[in-house]
Amino acid sequence: MNFNNKTFKDFENIQDLDINGRSEIFSDYLSYVKYDDQQTYRVIATSGCNSKIKLESELGEEFISYVSNDYLGFTQHPEVKRAAIEGISKYGTGAGASPLIGGFFDYHKLLEAKIASFFGYNSDSSVIYTTGYTANSASLLALLQKEDVAILDSGVHTSVHEGCILTNKKTFPHNNLEALERILLQYQDKFRTKMVVVDGVYSQDGDTAPLKEILFLCRKYGAYLMVDDAHGIGVTGKTGRGVLERDNIIKDVDFITGTFSKAFGNIGGFVVCNSKNAKFLKFQAKQQIFSATAGASTLGIIKAIELIDDEPKWLQQLQDNIKYFSLGLRKIGIDIGERESAIFPIKIGEDERTLNISKELMKKGVYTNPILYPAVSRGDSRIRMSLSAVHSKDEMDYTISVLSQLI
Repeated sequence: MNFNNKTFKDFENIQDLDINGRSEIFSDYLSYVKYDDQQTYRVIATSGCNSKIKLESELGEEFISYVSNDYLGFTQHPEVKRAAIEGISKYGTGAGASPLIGGFFDYHKLLEAKIASFFGYNSDSSVIYTTGYTANSASLLALLQKEDVAILDSGVHTSVHEGCILTNKKTFPHNNLEALERILLQYQDKFRTKMVVVDGVYSQDGDTAPLKEILFLCRKYGAYLMVDDAHGIGVTGKTGRGVLERDNIIKDVDFITGTFSKAFGNIGGFVVCNSKNAKFLKFQAKQQIFSATAGASTLGIIKAIELIDDEPKWLQQLQDNIKYFSLGLRKIGIDIGERESAIFPIKIGEDERTLNISKELMKKGVYTNPILYPAVSRGDSRIRMSLSAVHSKDEMDYTISVLSQLI
């Protein structure tokens, strides 16, 4: 096979090759692109999430890190760690079963109530999952069948697409309200359930959805609305409730999904919705029936949720850092617009140049993510940087100085 201009996506399914054959040719491709030399993917970290991180890399030992979505720095917050440790000391390291048949503990019930209350819902109006990915995929697989249709913004997460494999699916161009309305009008009387699924903050460009307008169209044409605000919760909104808070529609959408792996500094996911839909998911989502639930380090999530309100300085510091970093980038000619999110896409275009710049950044002690097709469109490769509340001005200034030499 000619590997020139190939990407990871080209190896998902190769006709006439079985599992071993596909794996062998993909291994050859990784050697061709000098995967091991690029030092960009699956780099081994030897310290925890923070503004600086230690790596097993020939390019250095300690780096300023922009690869983590630990937006508030809560993975290292002493109270969050203490709560997780105390939970493990009391309950052990695992739950031992799925929530439906023996793996549902009082700390799970407490977390369900805490995340529901965070959004102003009753305590029985949420479902928790072991990952944010399955909060989307498992929920949508349970909610939508062949008689229904999912209408997706083109920028939604892969977990949403996976959750729609049992139903009909239509995608509209990113944040294009006219296209969304055309689809809703076309499907108004054609399906049992119409579900529009969008993000609050989009993970690659860091831009936000016009949620008020999308909600208006959903109500006009009788569609449900699911909003995955994994990258907005804890980052945007006056009190960190995300884009839904910004647009004052928290109680108006039908399903709120998110993750505990970003601003809450742990692992897991959730759905917040009305209590009857929540109960349906608890008994119908396959992940709730056949997969073990999270262990007692879950208590760290509960503390993190509390800290968003108890210590608002972290949200304020993050928002201050977003403004400071945005201004610094504009001064060196990188204009990515006004930022609400902590995601900074430094768009390069060509894959090879993007990889080379990523490697040069690492040589200078700055660890970032090169994002290539199929994660983004062809020709739209970029360096993706995630900012946190614990990045210092000195670290941001140094990073901007390095970028000014490379971009």
